[in-house]
Amino acid sequence: MNWKKLLGAAGVGVLIGYTIRDQMSQQFVKPENALKLAKEAFKQEGPVSGSWIYMKPEEVSKNNLTYMVYRGGITRTIDELNKQYEFYVDAHTGSIIDVNETA
Repeated sequence: MNWKKLLGAAGVGVLIGYTIRDQMSQQFVKPENALKLAKEAFKQEGPVSGSWIYMKPEEVSKNNLTYMVYRGGITRTIDELNKQYEFYVDAHTGSIIDVNETA
């Protein structure tokens, strides 16, 4: 086998692998998965009776840091009263960035 062809093929393989890895790191968590993670976190404190999430990520600044996030909401029934919460989930990692109780 010709060494030049072998080294050329190996170089192309490394370049393709690096490009794919770079593109994978820029991809977002699916919004459905982000909602599922948020619901699981809220369920640790009690039952969830409703939920929603915007499918398009948006940019949010918090503590002088900028995040690409999904915005969503959770409704919980506590003592027969509905409590609503708005949350922000990091679109890259799926981590909950912020939670606010809404009126």
